[in-house]
Parts: sequence; structure tokens; C-alpha cells
Amino acid sequence: MTDTPYTDVLIVGSGIMGSVVARLLRDSDPGLTVTMVDGGSAIGEAPGLHLHDVADPALWSRYNEQVDSGIQAMYTGAEVVHEVADSLADLTPGMFHALTFGEDAEAMPASALAWNAGGMGVHWTAATPWPAGDEVFDFGDPDRWAADVDTARRLLAVTPSPIGPTGVGRTVLDVLRRRYDDTAPGDRRPQPMPMAVTATASGPMPRTAPGTIFPPIAAGGDPAFALMTGTLATRLIVAEGRVRGARLRTVADGTESELHAGTVIVCADALRTPQLLFASGIRPEALGRYLNEHAFITAQVLLDLDRFGIALDELPLPRTGEFSTDSLWLPRNGAAQPFHGQIMNRTYVDGNGRPLAHAVGLALLVPVESRPENRLVFSESHTDLAGLPRIGVEFDYSGTDRALIDRALAETRSLAEEFGRFDAGTELALLPPGSSLHLTGTVRSGTADDGSSVCDPDGRVWGFDNLFVAGTGVIPTAMAANVTLTGAVTAVRTARAVTTRTVPLAAR
Repeated sequence: MTDTPYTDVLIVGSGIMGSVVARLLRDSDPGLTVTMVDGGSAIGEAPGLHLHDVADPALWSRYNEQVDSGIQAMYTGAEVVHEVADSLADLTPGMFHALTFGEDAEAMPASALAWNAGGMGVHWTAATPWPAGDEVFDFGDPDRWAADVDTARRLLAVTPSPIGPTGVGRTVLDVLRRRYDDTAPGDRRPQPMPMAVTATASGPMPRTAPGTIFPPIAAGGDPAFALMTGTLATRLIVAEGRVRGARLRTVADGTESELHAGTVIVCADALRTPQLLFASGIRPEALGRYLNEHAFITAQVLLDLDRFGIALDELPLPRTGEFSTDSLWLPRNGAAQPFHGQIMNRTYVDGNGRPLAHAVGLALLVPVESRPENRLVFSESHTDLAGLPRIGVEFDYSGTDRALIDRALAETRSLAEEFGRFDAGTELALLPPGSSLHLTGTVRSGTADDGSSVCDPDGRVWGFDNLFVAGTGVIPTAMAANVTLTGAVTAVRTARAVTTRTVPLAAR
């Protein structure tokens, strides 16, 4: 009889959240055995490196063409793809609409899945604004919350103002501050966008990715860590009230195996984390419910140079390897300013690299009420492309949501008109649900096992002492800001809970 392989900790998912957990576990115990599994494979030569920084010129060009708009949904293309792929093994590593996987996601048609090692962490724009007000879930301990946000910032290598402000960027900031400063405290004033990048004197600035947060993901070299790509976790093994490990399937040839573990941490994403729990018979009442995503409004306006007294030859050019000259932030500020604004500016040039015009790119993200009616429904009888329970998405805006979206559309139009001539009919859009790729709430945390949450504040799934979830799905609040930094806070908390358990992991 062959012994089943064992690891102290099994992490499902190799994205930002999984890498944060792995890094903190390793920092706490150099000998802890950690195995990470991901159904996708590497894009390029090494897993978990950001596509902004790959050496392959073809990959680099393809990535930059996709993110040139500054809209994350464009990673999967401008048009929503409704066709289901022929097979999981035939998918090349990258981003795909949930519809491609056979999910019933027409209610959130732009929602997408990262099917590659490193998850969304190799694609993301690296914006890392911090949450405030109603976005915060400190569970009555603001000091711990602040410390955990600081830890997340450190692990993501957040730089306060890496892209701008240029001289023109300061002009844009002046307009924003004239409109919004009266009601904003100091840390919520319009300001440069904090980003998870490494600032450099010239050339492209490297983005933080799973392989930089936890280098063994990309480079190996840690004998107690194993990354299994192209390996899908299909079911968690549950016995006597504990999770004993997972059933795995090799995507390329369908080979199935088991891996036992002392602790299991699922960091798949806000769709696939609850899907795996459901497939494993772990079905708390709140599983898949409270699905949330801020509404995404986008606009672009050409800066009126005469209005601001700016000459063409004064326009800034983006540095080599970057697609914008300025990345700016309009923070949410309570009822007075309930939207999160991301302003990404760029100069258009002619064939000789001479400036032609400067565009101000506006995105307002609108918080949406957290309601149990917005949810994922998992099929008992139908499966998706991965052979897991098919996901049905039920999502709509409430009357309160629609009123706030209308207010945001009017606000975006008014703001755009401050910068130049603006045609709302062609230059303003409310994008389809799913477009931000910032899904939250489907395995939300809470303080009591009362049917409104899936896990405790540390990500421990109710009813288990060795099963944890981490990532944006754990966020229980209605977010306006980009969610990666906030999601990383849940990973920080999970890692701490795992490392501070009273019984050593290896003894379990």
C-alpha cells in the first residue's frame, strides 16, 4: 500500500493571496512544509511573474496592448465571449470570461477567471488604495486592523506615488482638490495613486506579483515548498469534522491523486473558493451569498490645453515601459464623496514621438449594497469545464444602487467637463457587471456563525479548526476602492491564525 503524500499546509491558489500566506508562513517557520496547487500553468518561462516585467517581447507587447486602456476587464478582450471552451487542457494560460468555463454568468457577463499560475497577480494594474469608513472591517479592533494593513502594504511593496504627478498631473490634481478638498480629511484628499511597484529612476517600474512576494514561486530554492501547476483541486477530503487534504487532478491527462495536509487554506478567488467548498460538501448558509462588485463608470476627455495654458511641447511623455504619465486617486470620503476615483492620464504622440494631445482617463467605482440576494448558486447536477459544480450568478442592482450610479454618472460628466470638451454619448460608459474583476463577499467573514458569514475574522471556516479561506471573497463590506490590498489583509490574518495555533502544525 502506497503512503499518501503529506504536507503541513496546503494552499489552493497561487495568486497574490496565496503568496502572502506562503511568505508569512515561511517567515514564521523555515522548516514548515508548504504545498501550493494551481490548475493553471505559467505564462512565460517562470510562474508568478508580472506580465509587465516579462523578458519575452511578444508576451510583453500582448500584455501592454490589453492594459493600454487602464480598464482591467480588457485583459479578456473588449467583447464578452459567450462560447464555452472545448476542454480545460486546451486553454492557453491567461484570463477568460467565466462564461468560457461554462458558468451561467450572464447576470455578470464581464466576470473573468485567471487560468494561469500566479492568478490575477500577474495581470493586475497594481493599484493599492487603502479602505476607509464603511469599507473597513476591523471587528472592533482598529489597532490590529491598522497593523494588518501596514503588513499588507509591506508585502505588496506599496509605493505612495510612483507614477506622477507630472506638471500636467499637478494641474489635474489642482482641479480635483478644488472640487473635493473642503470635505476631505488629509489622508482622503485627491493624491497620487499608491501602487505595488518598485520605483526606479528610469525605464519600466517592476510590479509586485506572487513570484516577488514569495520568490520560491518563481525561482524555487526552498526545499520545504512545492508549487504544483496544472493541478486542479477538485474536492477537499473531510473526515470526522476535519479537512484531511484534497483530491487533485492533473489537467493535462486527468490523473487523480490525493494529498493529505495538516491545514488547508483556500485562496482560489471569489468564484472558485466557494465552488470548491460546495463541491466538498462544505455548505454554510452564507456560501456564495453577498456577492458584491462596485459598479464601474469610465470616461475619457482630452485636456483643453488653451484653457489651462499648457503648450504642446510641455506635455509629459510616459517613461519607457509605462502606458500612463500620471496615476491619480480620488479617495472615497463618506456620503460627501462616496465614489472611488482612479484617474490615469496619457499623452498621445505622432509617428515621430511628438505630443499631439493629452487625455484624462476617469474611472469612478460605485459601492453596491451587500445583499444575500446577489449570490452564486452551485448546481447539484451540472458541471463546468473543470468538472466542478456549475456556477450560476444571480446579481442585480438595488434601487439604492441605481440612484447612486446615476449620481456617479452625473458626477463623472461634470468632472470631465472641467478638463475639456466632453461628449457623454461617446466618451462615458457604465460597464457591464464583472468589469472591474473586483468580486467580493462570497465567503465573507463575520464574528458569529449565524448564517451571514462563512468564516471567522481570521478566515477559519465555521465548524472546522484547520480549514481557512483568504482573499477578496472574504471581504464582508461594500467596497468602492480597488480590493487587492484589502484582500491581502485577510491573507495576513489567516497566516497569523495558522502560525499561532496552540498545537504545532506538524503534530496534526
